[in-house]
Amino acid sequence: MSETGDLILGIESSCDETAAAIVAGGRRILSSVVASQVDVHRKYGGVVPELASREHLRQIVPVVREAVEQAGVELRDVDAIAVTRGPGLIGSLLVGVTYGKVLALSLGKPLIAVNHLEGHVHAVLLEAHAAGRVPQLPAVCLIVSGGHTILYRVESNSANGAVRFSYRRIGGTRDDAAGEAYDKVAKMLALGYPGGPVIDRIAEHGNARAVRFGEPKMKGNAYDFSFSGIKTAVLYYLRRNPQLQPEIDARQQALTRGERSADGLRALSSAATLDLIASFQRSVVDDLVTRTLAAAEQHAARTVLVSGGVAANSELRRSFESEVARRGIAVYFPSRALSTDNAAMIAAAGYARFRSGENEDATLNAEASLPLA
Repeated sequence: MSETGDLILGIESSCDETAAAIVAGGRRILSSVVASQVDVHRKYGGVVPELASREHLRQIVPVVREAVEQAGVELRDVDAIAVTRGPGLIGSLLVGVTYGKVLALSLGKPLIAVNHLEGHVHAVLLEAHAAGRVPQLPAVCLIVSGGHTILYRVESNSANGAVRFSYRRIGGTRDDAAGEAYDKVAKMLALGYPGGPVIDRIAEHGNARAVRFGEPKMKGNAYDFSFSGIKTAVLYYLRRNPQLQPEIDARQQALTRGERSADGLRALSSAATLDLIASFQRSVVDDLVTRTLAAAEQHAARTVLVSGGVAANSELRRSFESEVARRGIAVYFPSRALSTDNAAMIAAAGYARFRSGENEDATLNAEASLPLA
């Protein structure tokens, strides 16, 4: 054990980010390196699995090496290696799992398998502990990204000096994830890829109540989400308003020229388009906040955790903070750097499993649809 606690090397390759990090004692980030593939996939408007796998193969060794160097340690100093087992793209996952197994075997270190979704939970806890705050559990956690929109109940208990976390699924999306809806709407409006950040920036300049979108009509679980309807509603709105097509064409031409700034795309957008964008975001955010807080009240949770790429959305953060202030519930977000996929969260989640003795062997395999609960 090092002076700062067990050193865990985390490796994350579930989708289109090749990441490695070293975390001490499950709480202190010594390094966190992320190699993004956004530029590779941008022209396709989404992640191409085959290209993602190839990029992971190209990046995994230098990314791990850089993480070790930034941490100021030697690879042999790490106490365990934590890898993302799933869920995710199977080809991408296999790169990280295979490399992690080889490292663990060659170094004689324990191998820890981590669920990517559990990593997102620990991204929030990692940030909270760094700020000297301890979220009260049980909590309700919303994981919201391009691939996931899920609600979990999170609990913990201590045994033999190790903290074990348990999860129960409360609800999830029945179709598109929230981040996926952002990307698809951005594609319709020629706002570039990924769509979430640019929509968030541009939405500030529109009237969020100008276009009314109906609430999803859900039967069964009241804590499930559905975002395909609002995506389709935006499509129908554009069909009813063909006068918006010339500006869509102009923005597409700008993207082709490599002009992707939010300010530049906003300058090519009419007031009607700005209102549409703002109204779309408002509708998605309202649904996320309303169902999450209803779940928190139903489960008597005094804490809400929000993680995943969409957790970086400024409107989502403002709405949660406004609503919880009136309800006496605490809300925690990771920093924007830890909201998107990263390996620090995998190392932090791996630490808890390492302390509990949950090691894997060379038979570990990736699972594209690995459930958390």
